[in-house]
Amino acid sequence: MSAPIRTAIELFGGTEVDPVPNPYPAYARIRSEDGPCLLQTLMNVSYLITRYDDVRTVLHDDARFSSRANEDGIGIIMGRTIVQMDGKEHDLHRNLISPALSPRALRGDLQVRAREIADEIIDEFIGDGHADLVKQFSFTYPLRVFFEILGIPRADHDRLHKWASSFTRVGADPAGALDAAAAMGEYLMPVVHERRTTPTGDLISRLAHAEVDGVGLADEEIASFLRLLVVAGAETTYHVIGSCISALLTHPDQFNRARESNSALLSAINETLRWESPVQMVMRETTEATSVGGVELPEGASLVVALGAANRDERQFDDPDRFDIERTPNEHVAFGLGRHYCAGSRLAYLEATVGLSTLFERLRSLRLAPQESGQIVGLAFRGPDRLRVEFEAEAPRA
Repeated sequence: MSAPIRTAIELFGGTEVDPVPNPYPAYARIRSEDGPCLLQTLMNVSYLITRYDDVRTVLHDDARFSSRANEDGIGIIMGRTIVQMDGKEHDLHRNLISPALSPRALRGDLQVRAREIADEIIDEFIGDGHADLVKQFSFTYPLRVFFEILGIPRADHDRLHKWASSFTRVGADPAGALDAAAAMGEYLMPVVHERRTTPTGDLISRLAHAEVDGVGLADEEIASFLRLLVVAGAETTYHVIGSCISALLTHPDQFNRARESNSALLSAINETLRWESPVQMVMRETTEATSVGGVELPEGASLVVALGAANRDERQFDDPDRFDIERTPNEHVAFGLGRHYCAGSRLAYLEATVGLSTLFERLRSLRLAPQESGQIVGLAFRGPDRLRVEFEAEAPRA
């Protein structure tokens, strides 16, 4: 490790408590250097992988680049999940989990109910003519949809949401994240046990009774996976929705096109995933001495794989800092690649498409409020922390 070791503050600016406003100039500088740089993280010193081709190489090759790196990071909070598994163990758990999140499982009533939830939330502020769409919509909507899938009573939504939010602040408050993980586990374990004896058809019931070759998931494995899903399937989705609204409202011509059809809206969502990836980084660890981007790496080296940097790589994307919903091709890596491609991606697309189309349909003359920039912030997770808008006030639905 002869290269200088740099901290996140040195590379990206900000402070320990203030979110990073724009990491992309730093990523561009790092991509222009001679291979991965060294980054001091909370846990150790890691190689920061920023180039698109290098990121694809690492994500596709789980034989050389293991996901066990997540055992000392996300695993401490979530428990053991597929995020830190490799090989046959990962494939078994993926096969147990995937049917519950398949397109067939997510069709029909869920799409109808997602629209109803979006309408219910919009009804709470549509009469005002103004709103903070982060606080009043994007932060709330996807998790309410997800709790509907889980079969969680409405009265319990707020406390589970509070715990889930603590997970994403683990860097600033690790003790709080651990406490939240324990509290969520204490809540979920009796629910899982109840669904084993009295299934109700919800996602927890399907996971409790899933089997592959006679093997199922233990109660703690289900609880750990549900913690992960709450963050991956709901918390990060609110960043996608918020960032998409911000991007479109600051690009009015593209906003008009995105409202014309579902296909244009889907293109806007995909461009948002590339332009402002909600999850910016994933972890890997080398299983042998190898190389990435021309840099020799020892066995056991920790890697921070920067999805957000790869999605702005000028070698892969023309004018990568430009938001363009007509970008073709758009082979972003926001959901990962290979075996660990996000199992909840279809749910994220469904939530985002239904939520945004409902919002754009009902809020007429939607625009940013005066002095609102729609700024997107964060390093590990990115999205707007507020989004004040104005629109034509209307009475809630009867």
